[in-house]
Amino acid sequence: MNFEFTEEQKLFADAVRRFALAELEPGALSRAHSPRFPFDVAQRMSRQGLMGITLPAADGGQGGSLMDAVIAIEQVALVCPRSADVVQSGSFGPIRTFAEYASPSLKNRYLPDLLAGRTVMSLAMSEPDAGSAVTDLRTAVRPDGAHYVINGTKVFSTFSLDAAVFLVYARFGPGVGGIGSVVVARDTPGFRIGQPSSFMSGEEWCELYFEDCRIPADHVLLGPGGFKKQITGFNVERIGNAARALAFGRYAFNKARDHVAARVQFGRPLCEFQGLQWKFADMALKLEGAQLLLYRAAVNADRGFPSAYETSLAKAACNLAGFEVAHEAVQAMGATGYSCDTLVEYCMRRCRGWMIAGGSVEILKNRIAEEIFDRRFDQRGRQADAAE
Repeated sequence: MNFEFTEEQKLFADAVRRFALAELEPGALSRAHSPRFPFDVAQRMSRQGLMGITLPAADGGQGGSLMDAVIAIEQVALVCPRSADVVQSGSFGPIRTFAEYASPSLKNRYLPDLLAGRTVMSLAMSEPDAGSAVTDLRTAVRPDGAHYVINGTKVFSTFSLDAAVFLVYARFGPGVGGIGSVVVARDTPGFRIGQPSSFMSGEEWCELYFEDCRIPADHVLLGPGGFKKQITGFNVERIGNAARALAFGRYAFNKARDHVAARVQFGRPLCEFQGLQWKFADMALKLEGAQLLLYRAAVNADRGFPSAYETSLAKAACNLAGFEVAHEAVQAMGATGYSCDTLVEYCMRRCRGWMIAGGSVEILKNRIAEEIFDRRFDQRGRQADAAE
């Protein structure tokens, strides 16, 4: 088993890092504290070949592997954490599901601008009464001649403040088998975007309202029965989520390491105190262990869609490691780490959100337990089973 990057991967990582240092390090702090999607960064990344890394060349992508995208996220995040979101948006999540299942006409309509960094796509999945229990969603779609009509509400959609197009999970009929997805452009009649709300991280999202929203029939991405395909593809999103969380933790680790090596208190550098030495050893253990799980999930996923078990392990480990390490980095740096003039506190806040988004740590542990015991545990309980 080889734990080293190939020569090609090493060259790619070096090229991405040099690009990030030259193009993204200036303005990294202000970029992190802006809630708006950094389209200027996306367009620079597109020219550098860092958008659509995992998408086929036939669709305008780079035809690269998931591991290539993970490497890009890591190298970008170590210089400008906020810009790693752009790599994520261009290679993971809804854009990948869209590229996998959209018709040629839909791809031609939306992918060029998405991959050029001129627009961004948002995933509309969560609802007021359907979060972790996403199969409880109520947003409904019905056919109406040459169109489909959508009614419902979505919440917590990433990039919804700026997105030009939305991939919307919706119900065509009862049960899990009735769930699919549709594509809705921002200017579609009957689609209304609410006022921005803020997360603890500083990111903003808007409630989405579908009120007899009419879309052409060809904007149905996956009809009834498409839910399992969507969730299987969603495991790819988890790899991107895990990669960012881990990279943010490592960014914070590096900044804190440099700080305690230089900062002098009581007549000697902070790194000479055993309490801090052990703290950093624990941080390194968490980062290195989670990274191996991430790389395994990404490499194995390149053979097809990723394993739900491996991605659950990787995301849970990376989310926890990223947050715990960033949290300890803030403590090690004291008031400097807590200050908004550094990005260490920003990394801590962002990592905390990823322990919820894309499958909470608790939901991931449920999935891991199912693999351990080789059985499915229905979280609904007997009353729900009887009702169904």
